[in-house]
Amino acid sequence: MLRIFIITLFFSSTFAFYGQEKNPVLTNELDSILKVKPVTYKGINSFLRAYRRDTTKLKEIALLFEANNYLDGKTYVENFLGIQYRNYSLYKKALATHKMALETAKRANSIEFRVFSLNMLGVDYRKLDANRTALDYNHEALTLAETVENPNLGLRRSIAVSLNSMGNIYLLLKQYDLAIERFKKSQEIEKSINNELGLAINYQNIGYAKNAQGKSDEALVFFKKSLEINNRINNTYGQIICKSSIASMYIKQGEPAKALELIKGNLETAEKLGNNEYLAYEYLNLGWAQSRLKQFSEAEKNLEKGLAIAKKYDFAPALSDAYSHFSELYQSKNDFKNALKYYRISVEFEKKISNDRNIQYVNDLIIKYDSERQNNQIKSLAKQNEIAQLQLIKNSNTWIIVFVSLVLLLAILYFLNRQRLLKNQKRILTLEQDVLRTQMNPHFIFNALNSIKHYIINNEQKNAVHYLNKFSKLVRKILESSTLKEVSLQEELETMDLYLTIENIRFSNEIKFQIHVNDVICLDKIKLPPLVLQPFIENAIWHGLSSKKYNKEITLSVNKNEEGIVDVIIQDNGIGRKASAKIKSEKSLNRKSIGISLTKERLNNFSKNFKKEYAIVYEDLMDKNKLPIGTKVIISIPLF
Repeated sequence: MLRIFIITLFFSSTFAFYGQEKNPVLTNELDSILKVKPVTYKGINSFLRAYRRDTTKLKEIALLFEANNYLDGKTYVENFLGIQYRNYSLYKKALATHKMALETAKRANSIEFRVFSLNMLGVDYRKLDANRTALDYNHEALTLAETVENPNLGLRRSIAVSLNSMGNIYLLLKQYDLAIERFKKSQEIEKSINNELGLAINYQNIGYAKNAQGKSDEALVFFKKSLEINNRINNTYGQIICKSSIASMYIKQGEPAKALELIKGNLETAEKLGNNEYLAYEYLNLGWAQSRLKQFSEAEKNLEKGLAIAKKYDFAPALSDAYSHFSELYQSKNDFKNALKYYRISVEFEKKISNDRNIQYVNDLIIKYDSERQNNQIKSLAKQNEIAQLQLIKNSNTWIIVFVSLVLLLAILYFLNRQRLLKNQKRILTLEQDVLRTQMNPHFIFNALNSIKHYIINNEQKNAVHYLNKFSKLVRKILESSTLKEVSLQEELETMDLYLTIENIRFSNEIKFQIHVNDVICLDKIKLPPLVLQPFIENAIWHGLSSKKYNKEITLSVNKNEEGIVDVIIQDNGIGRKASAKIKSEKSLNRKSIGISLTKERLNNFSKNFKKEYAIVYEDLMDKNKLPIGTKVIISIPLF
C-alpha cells in the first residue's frame, strides 16, 4: 500500500507540473532566475535548492533553460539530475548525464561548472570501479580549479570535492595514509567555507580509513562526529551511512543488540529512499547482528535479502561482506561444511576485487608510460634534428669564415669562430645526454612495471605494494636527476640501490647487493654526472651474473686512493668477461645496455674543468687455479 501511495503521489506531482495548473511558487522562481541569470553555483542554488532531488522537475527545468539559452543554469540542473541517478544506483545513466553537464559547461565557458562536472564524473567512475579514470577526472578538476587566481566559493568547494574523491580512490587501493592526507586537506577547505556537509563526509571517510587500519575505536569517534553534523543539518543520506558504520563497529566490538536498534531504523529509511546499495548493506548488517544474537533463522533470511540485492545490482563489496557473514552464521550453527564453503567464496571474492583493481591500475600505468615513451621518442627525434641543424650551421659557418677571412684579420676571425664552434659542440653534447635520458627512462619503466605486474597476477599483494613504492621512488629520482648536470655521490648510491632492487625482481631477488663507504669520505661533497654508475651495474647483472645459477653478489665500494681522487669499485662474482663475451657471440639477439663509450664521454666532458682526469680500469678476478671468479671495475673520479 505504501508503494502504491508513493507512485500515485509521484504521478500526481508530475501531472501538476506538466499540466495547466503549474506550481505557482516554482513558476515565479523560474521567471525570477531567467531575469537575473546568475552564473555561479551559489547564485543558481539560491533559486533551485529546493528542487535538487526532484528528477521530474529537474528535467523540465533543463529543457526550459536550454530554450532560453541559459547554459549556466542548465549545467547546474544536469549535474544534480546525474547525482539523483547515482543515488538510485543508476550509475551508467548518471555518467551519461554528467557528460552532458560537462559539454554544457564548456558551451557556457564556465570554469566553475566544468570543475563541478569533472568531479561528478570522477565519482561516477569510482562507483563503477574504474579507479584510474576516476582519478584522472578528479585530478583534471583540481588542476583546472587551481588555474583561477582568486577562486570563488563554488570553486573552493570543488577543490575540496576533488581532494575527497582522490582520497576515496586511494582508500579503494588500500593506500590508507595517502587517503587520510587527502581527506584532511579537503576538510581544511570545507572548514574555511563553513560547509558542514563536506566536513561530515570527510569525517566519515577518515573513519573508513581508520577502520581499515584496524583502529576501530578511532574509527567510531570519526563516525560519531560525522553523524552529529548530519543530524544537525538534517541530511538523511548521511545519517543512514553514519548509522550503518556505527552499527558495524558495535557488532565488531561485541554489542550486536546496540547495533540492532540503529539498523532497524536505518532499514526503514533506506526503503523509503529507494537506494538499493544502502538497502543491501542494511539487510546484511541486520543479518550479521542477528547472527551474533543467535537469532539464526531471522539472520539467514535477512542475509539472503541483502545478498539478492547485491547480486542483482552487482555491488561487489556488498557481495564479499555477504559471503563473509554467511560463513560466520554457519560456523555459529556448527555447520562447518557450509561455513568453510562461504569463507572460501568470501576470500576468493575479496582477492578478485583487490586484484582486479590493482591489475587495472598497473595496466593503466603501463599504458601511461608507454605513451610517455612514444612522446619521448618524438622529443628525441626533434633534438636529433636540432643536432643536424647545428651541424649544418657549423659547416655553413666554415665557408662564411673562409670568405670573411679574406677581408678581416685572420687572427680575430679564427678566435671568434673557435668560440662559436666550442659553443656548438657543447650544445651537441648536451643534446646527446638529453637523448640518452629520454630513451632510457620509459624503456626501463615499462620493463619494471611488467615485472611488478607478475606479483599482482600471482596474488603477492605485499610484494607488489613494496616494489611499487620502491619503483615510484626510483622514477622520482630519475626524473629529478634528468634535469641536472651533476648530483652528489650520496644521491647516486641511493638511486643505484633502488635500481638494483627493481632489477633484482627479475632474478627472484637472488642477487645480494652491498655498499661499503670509507668513513673518512663525505659523499655529499663528491659530485658526478647523474646515472653514471648505472651502465656498470647493468653490465655486472646481465653479463656477469645472469648466466650464473647460484650465489650472485655485487659489491659497490667507495675509497679515497690519493689526494683529489675517489675510487668507486663495482665488483661481481659472475662468470667473467671472457665467458660473457663467448655467450654473447653465440646469441642471435644481444641485450643492449646504456653505452659505456657514451658514459666515458660524459665523464670526460664532466672532468674537463678539473686538474686531474677520470679513469676506468677493468680487472678480471681469478682463483688459485686461474679460473674466473668475477670482474672488478674501478672508476676514479677527480675531486678538483
